[in-house]
This record gives sequence, structure tokens and C-alpha cells, in this order.
Amino acid sequence: MEETVVNKYTPKDFKSDQEVRWCPGCGDHAILSSVQRALPELGIPKEKFAFISGIGCSSRFPYYMDTYGFHSIHGRASAIASGVKTANPELSVWQITGDGDALAIGGNHFIHVIRRNININIILFNNEIYGLTKGQYSPTSTKGIVTKTSPYGTVEEPFSVGELVIGAKGKFFARTIDTNIALSTQIYTEAARHKGTSVVEVLQNCVIFNDGVHDTVADKEVRDDRTLILKHGQPMIFGKNNDKGLILDGLKLRVVKIGEDGITEKDIIVHDATEPNPGIQYMLANMRYPEFPVALGVIRAVEGVTYDSAMTEQISEIKKTSKIKCMDDLLMHGSTWKVE
Repeated sequence: MEETVVNKYTPKDFKSDQEVRWCPGCGDHAILSSVQRALPELGIPKEKFAFISGIGCSSRFPYYMDTYGFHSIHGRASAIASGVKTANPELSVWQITGDGDALAIGGNHFIHVIRRNININIILFNNEIYGLTKGQYSPTSTKGIVTKTSPYGTVEEPFSVGELVIGAKGKFFARTIDTNIALSTQIYTEAARHKGTSVVEVLQNCVIFNDGVHDTVADKEVRDDRTLILKHGQPMIFGKNNDKGLILDGLKLRVVKIGEDGITEKDIIVHDATEPNPGIQYMLANMRYPEFPVALGVIRAVEGVTYDSAMTEQISEIKKTSKIKCMDDLLMHGSTWKVE
């Protein structure tokens, strides 16, 4: 009878012996804790985890995990994570990156790993600033922000991470806030179980160069009224008193108050993360305060063929009919000649 091995880990099993060197109060600490809480839920042997990072404050992450890891080069974490996963499909591969690393120098790799649907998990720390290089504006910085590289305010429109992911044919996109450990842990677990590229945007605070950047929606005094935590199959209701919701008004979303103008809970639209048509998910990913609450939770989770499984299947099929069975066959294949 085959023996079933059950891996019973705790968060402590995934903590390395390295001193964590992020600034006191940095949101990265909470993200690290959430990931270390999520991994024991997956039942995957420790030796099958690999954390790949680029460059930036977030990218020190692999040092603090008691797993395999690779602190790689700027903007190239997606390419390296793709190689790790396709070379060894049995691994659970996690890419750790920031808004500068993934969306500026790494933007090309980022959209193509999503398009290919390689089965990796990407956690994107979005603090809307370059922290490691001391406070330059990034691709997600709010238009008009004054930084060391925009002394009169930026004049360019920022990227929306969700819009970029869905536009690149992304199958899984979720958003969380660094301080919400319970929600983050749940999302990382769901992301890991999704087959394909999963992207989790974390609204993360940088206490030194962009402190309070997400307070408008994340502060505990206002977050219930300014964020919407999506749950698949449940109506999109939010607010401190659970009295607000979203309806579909023509082709647009609209915030309504339950109990006013004849609106009841039955009028509130139900979240469907598995709907292949990304229309409503696209609008949810782009909602911004004050017109809308900011959507948190799993916004899109659609099944699709993964690049690594398709490649493995293709190799298997070609092997069946290939005349090349060994290295000698390969060397003697095609046009060959002998030198006398």
C-alpha cells in the first residue's frame, strides 16, 4: 500500500536565520509574515519551494525564507522564474518584485510571463516609489507627485497593475493590503493553488520615501467604507454598516446605498472571479477612490492551459515519433560527413 506523506509545517519552518534588514515599520515585514503563514497550508515539501527576486527593497525576500531562492538582477526575475519553472515543473515558484522592478525595466518580461501563463506566483509590492534608490517616482506613482526625479510633479499617467495583467491575457489577479495579514494569507494560498501565472498586487507602505501612500483607503478609520473585499459567488457589498454595494448601470459600475431609492441586496451584482469575459473584472481592478471603493481579494481566477504543461506535453509527443533516441543519433542526424 502506498504511503501518504503529510507535510505538517508551521510558519517558523519557513523563517531563515538571516537578520531582516528592512526599515522598522516597512510593509515588507507584514508581507513576509503572510507568505510564511500561507506556505504551511499548501502541503508542499519545503524542498520544492523556490523564491526568485529582482532588485529593490522587496527583492531581499529570498534571504529571509528557509527555502531555495535566487536574488537575481534588475527586472529579470520573470525571465529567471520562467526558466526555473519550465526546467523543473514540480517546483512551486514564487517571484518577488516591486513596482519599479516589474513594471519599468522588467515590464517586457512581466507581460510576457503573464501572456504565456507559466505556472508561477508573482507578488508585486506596490509602494508607488523607488525605495532602494532613495525616492524616485515609479511607473505606478500618482500623476503630479513630487519626488527627487520629479521636482515639479510628474506629468505622466501611472500604470494600473490590474489593467496591465488583464490586458496581457492574465488568468489570475488579486489585490491586498500589507497590513491585512488574514486576507493576504488567504490570497497567497489561492494564488499558489491556481494553475497558471498568478499576480498578487500588494498595496505596500514605504515609511521613508512614500509614507502613508495608501492611507486614504487603508487607514483603519476609513477602510471599511473605501475598500471592497470581493468574495466569489457573493454580492459586492461594503461599508462600515454593510449598506453600500455595486450595481451594473448600463455598461458601467455604480455605487448605491442599500435601502435608498428602492435598492435591495438582490440588486447588488454577484462577484464571479471565474468568468472568462474580463469586462466586469477589468472595471473592478480599475476602481479608484473617491468615485469607487478600491477592490481587494481575488478579482480574476480563470482556468487556462499553462505554458509549462503544454511544453512538457509537446516534448512527450515528439519523443514518440522522433528518430533521435540518443546523443549518437543526434550527432549523426542530418547532413554528416567523415574527415579521412
